[in-house]
Amino acid sequence: MNGPEIHLEVDPELRLFVAHERRNGRTSVTTDGASTLGHVVESLGVPLTEAGQLLVDGRPVPVSHIPGAGELVEVRAVARPQRVEGAPLRFLLDVHLGTLARRLRLLGVDAAYESEDLGDPALAALSAREQRVLLSRDRGLLRRREIWAGAYVYSDRPDDQLRDVLERFAPELAPWTRCTACNGPLTDADKESVREQLEHGTQQSYDVFAQCTECGRVYWRGAHHSHLETIVADAVLEFGARDQSGPVR
Repeated sequence: MNGPEIHLEVDPELRLFVAHERRNGRTSVTTDGASTLGHVVESLGVPLTEAGQLLVDGRPVPVSHIPGAGELVEVRAVARPQRVEGAPLRFLLDVHLGTLARRLRLLGVDAAYESEDLGDPALAALSAREQRVLLSRDRGLLRRREIWAGAYVYSDRPDDQLRDVLERFAPELAPWTRCTACNGPLTDADKESVREQLEHGTQQSYDVFAQCTECGRVYWRGAHHSHLETIVADAVLEFGARDQSGPVR
């Protein structure tokens, strides 16, 4: 670029997005004199989904601001909890976040997910059409203009991913109310109504069941229920939830 030089500083938690030489505090950036501040920030590697308040010489400015020579630009991280206006809080996860999707559903959070890779254009379009917050570790996907809202998932560990999303968006938790397979709502089911879907051992050992109203999958308190209960208990202890209980396999 051959234009005005500005001074830039990004919040510490955003420094993983920028080049190493820009991670130690204030650095100089030469702009083209015509691009918006939002474009400049993204060109340096920070997805706008992760940029909170933008300050120029200490005053808030919109992403459409055109930086001028000598300005000091501070890029703040998104304030937590982040409020998403305009629609109920719902999520869409890319193909690499299947475990996170299942854990969100376990907690009763609306989390759409396809096990097949739909491709970036289709995911972005689905986010816009259904007004879902797109969760991804793909920075390029989060830069697509057509997404309705998005967020970068900072960790590659499911435990940390779940805490990150719950802390950032503070969704209402309603454990055991959503199908972990398809995201549909669960309803109580008596044994007789689901008997044909149960193996003999399960019929003999369990009496309390739930069934997905959309895909028909049956749930009960199976052998690995204690592991799921730990996930739920830890999330509820830290983030709170409506009083919910129910069978889950």
